[in-house]
Amino acid sequence: MLRTIRRSRSIAWMATLAGALLVLPQVGVAKAWGSPGQSDDNKLNQDLKKKLDGKQFQNVQANVDNNGVATLSGTVDLYEYKADADRKAHKVKGVKAVNNEIQVGGDSKSISDQELQQKIQQKLQYDRVGYGTNAFNAITVSVQNGEVTLGGHAYGYPDKNSAVAMVSTTPGVKDVNDEIQVDPPSPMDDQIRMQVARAIYGFPTLNKYAIDPARPIRISVQNGHVELYGVVDSKADKDVANLRANGVPGVFSVKNYLQVAGQQGDQERDQQKQK
Repeated sequence: MLRTIRRSRSIAWMATLAGALLVLPQVGVAKAWGSPGQSDDNKLNQDLKKKLDGKQFQNVQANVDNNGVATLSGTVDLYEYKADADRKAHKVKGVKAVNNEIQVGGDSKSISDQELQQKIQQKLQYDRVGYGTNAFNAITVSVQNGEVTLGGHAYGYPDKNSAVAMVSTTPGVKDVNDEIQVDPPSPMDDQIRMQVARAIYGFPTLNKYAIDPARPIRISVQNGHVELYGVVDSKADKDVANLRANGVPGVFSVKNYLQVAGQQGDQERDQQKQK
């Protein structure tokens, strides 16, 4: 009887020991390596931080949640850096979406919206000078609480991208809304564009607008329809430019948005009437 009891205890103890031996390696592996989900999350965070290791991102914090959504926060000096951080985060394998909460600092608190708008407009006036497309870009600028909205027309995508890049590197810009329309590529429109430019700038009283690249009469052509933008010295110049553009063969219509110096405040009202 005593032998039976001792044997039963021995078997029970061996069973307990065997169970412990089976559990110990599993616990050890779990502690050493962690769960697959935790390992993947850690790798994503590490990969994202490697992407944002530049000096311009020194005040940026990044984190990826279990759903693959990366959240960016902190501050940068220029909007360009905020946009660049967003692009880099999207390129990290495993990141499914990016929540960009980065704040742009720099000179944003020391410049008014009006000053920022004037600064950007002055830069845009000379943008793409030397490429032969300056007079065919009519890009508008509006600023609200440091947020810049670009509208109007661009001759091509290089002109549009150049304008957006220039604004993105301007101190004080907190965000950029790109609403620039690129005029449709068309050999017929290109021909009309050049003919309208010759008709306008070749006229004696309008030739002066070809001298300063920052003050051209800007010409946008969309499927044979012409739009004129810019500032002229008198209503007579505005009317003559309209007549010269209308006289070009192949032009279906002309919308004259030229402003007369000193009367620029009427531009938006004039455009709403013509559209």
